[in-house]
Amino acid sequence: MRVALAAPFAFMEEEPAVAKMHDLFGSNVFNDAVMQERLPKETYKALKKTIDDGRRLDPDLAAVVAHAMKEWAVEKGVTHYTHWFQPMTGITAEKHDSFISPKDGGQMILTFSGKELVRGESDASSFPSGGLRSTFEARGYTAWDPTSYAFIKNNVLCIPTAFCSYGGEALDTKTPLLRSMEALSKQAVRVLKLFGRDATRVVPTVGPEQEYFLVDQKLYDQRMDLIFTGRTLFGAKPPKGQEMDDHYFGSVKPRIKAFMTELDEELWKLGVLAKTEHNEAAPAQHEMAPIFSVASIACDHNQLTMEMMKKVAKKHGLVCLLHEKPFQGVNGSGKHNNWSMTTNTGYNLLEPGDSPFESAQFMLFLVSVIKAVDDYQDLLRVSVASAGNDHRLGANEAPPAIVSMFLGDELNEILEAFETGAPYHSREHSDLTIGVHVLPKFPKDNTDRNRTSPFAFTGNKFEFRSLGANASISDANVVLNTAVAESLKQFADELEGAEDFRATLHDLIVREIRNHKRILFDGNGYAQSWVEEAEKRGLYNLRTTIDALPRMIEPKNIKLFSDHRVFSETEILSRFEIKLEEYAKVINIEAETALMMARREILPAVMKFTGDVARQAKAIKDVSPVLTAAPEEKLLTQLTNEAARLSESIDALQQAILNANRNADALTAATYQQDVVIPAMNAVRASADELETIVGKDYWPFPTYAELLFNT
Repeated sequence: MRVALAAPFAFMEEEPAVAKMHDLFGSNVFNDAVMQERLPKETYKALKKTIDDGRRLDPDLAAVVAHAMKEWAVEKGVTHYTHWFQPMTGITAEKHDSFISPKDGGQMILTFSGKELVRGESDASSFPSGGLRSTFEARGYTAWDPTSYAFIKNNVLCIPTAFCSYGGEALDTKTPLLRSMEALSKQAVRVLKLFGRDATRVVPTVGPEQEYFLVDQKLYDQRMDLIFTGRTLFGAKPPKGQEMDDHYFGSVKPRIKAFMTELDEELWKLGVLAKTEHNEAAPAQHEMAPIFSVASIACDHNQLTMEMMKKVAKKHGLVCLLHEKPFQGVNGSGKHNNWSMTTNTGYNLLEPGDSPFESAQFMLFLVSVIKAVDDYQDLLRVSVASAGNDHRLGANEAPPAIVSMFLGDELNEILEAFETGAPYHSREHSDLTIGVHVLPKFPKDNTDRNRTSPFAFTGNKFEFRSLGANASISDANVVLNTAVAESLKQFADELEGAEDFRATLHDLIVREIRNHKRILFDGNGYAQSWVEEAEKRGLYNLRTTIDALPRMIEPKNIKLFSDHRVFSETEILSRFEIKLEEYAKVINIEAETALMMARREILPAVMKFTGDVARQAKAIKDVSPVLTAAPEEKLLTQLTNEAARLSESIDALQQAILNANRNADALTAATYQQDVVIPAMNAVRASADELETIVGKDYWPFPTYAELLFNT
């Protein structure tokens, strides 16, 4: 009798899955491998140099690339192309053109020229411009960004582009990001030359973790608030939320796992390094985290990730919610921006080194980030400000609105030793004098994490945790890149003229630690004592979007961006207007939706239930005067009293909406929405949510939290 030897060959069963991953990854991307295969050798080298060195693109080169790109796409069944760009709407935009061109004899051929690759034209008047463009000034241009690979999505060749006006002003989120990356690289290379490094380019790298909710499509379709605003404007707390901590990292349900599997596959096709997936803290909440990549590519990939999450969810009868606070009473969703700097020689500048000069270099770059965050804490807060994120920041589930930095015990002790001149006793018992003794390399995870910190060092990168789930990562990284570029510029200006480099370097680091240590905080960011301590330290506490946005146009902040050619003053002012207008529009849409639901759905349901209760009470008394209808009468009293409050609050909300001055300046209009409309909405919700707890289940007009959060 022969025995089957199954175990030694079990690995063979996994090979098809592994092979599939290899086949899938990047299969829809015109990436470096595809270019190397399809482009003439000299063309490939020239394009590679253009990308790596940030040089201007040769038009002749573009023609060759365009032809190869078209041939590759057509082989995959593609008939159209689009300039894929990121206007200031928070989402992406595209206009499709076919490859068709006329040919003699009524025939056609497929063509794609270098000019069509490099430049496109789009109606710029229909996108937010903050006054940069008038309605009658429609012309806008899209320009190919060769640093981001073209890709195929929905059977269309997508060419990543920048979007600008006829006058050259940036109308998108991509252009400022690319400018900020150039600014950072320029100043970082100056500093590296002082340490004898041969790097010619430095790029910020980012790994954005993405949180999201999944709800059943059929339940979603019954909620006008979810459809119009992305969040629930009404909903009483269910008996169980996240109190038991049983969803976080829990076993993934089969339906959700099927979604995650297909999402991975779709993202891998697009070259997105989707790595980690798990259940998050709140019921129905999940997270996806990619491996880090160059900031501009990470931004592209995150936009694609959000789009694919929504697309794939629908295929599984689900809807992906990316609002920062879809459900009141449970954790909202953020986006953790893991940021570092890497040279074109492959060195992470926030990686502590082993040699004296590596250690000194690390300390200088670390201090440059500390200085940047302290000097421009207000801009970092502005970069994550939105109506949705106001529900989340500082709500004991996310970082507080006060920007601070967490370094951990080891780094704090090192900085203190520098500042005071006291000996630092590490395991190596080394003194800390720059360039003389070794700054000990500390373990990456030598300290606990601080989830209340907005900006935390995590071993060889910083995690900026304040971004909202729905946001483009561009805004935050533009501020971070530019602020650090300014720190490095000041350092380079001082060190390049130093007679004694080591002594000047040491003194600079000590001085900057003393000047900016107020931004360092390792305690509980949720505690009231921190609010009081932060005020004593002179830190900003910009609690809401309306508190934060005016800081955007402070002279020092305008100067920062204009000095590094990231934004002109006109571009900054336009973005200030756009953000205010967006805030006011978001709140107005929410208010109109809440009014519609309360008046047309909730109040009629309450009245119907109240009428049935009243009839039941009367029926009992009609049977016999001695019978009691006390329960019905008590419930009737509750219903009529709360319904009256609801009706009054509905009228007040309607009046608040009508009183909004549409012709007021943007700041006044947005402030009115915050100070008047939001409280009126909250009053309607308070009554409606109370009524939900006493109205019969069969009468309530739309799915409750219990159904939405626990039916996936």
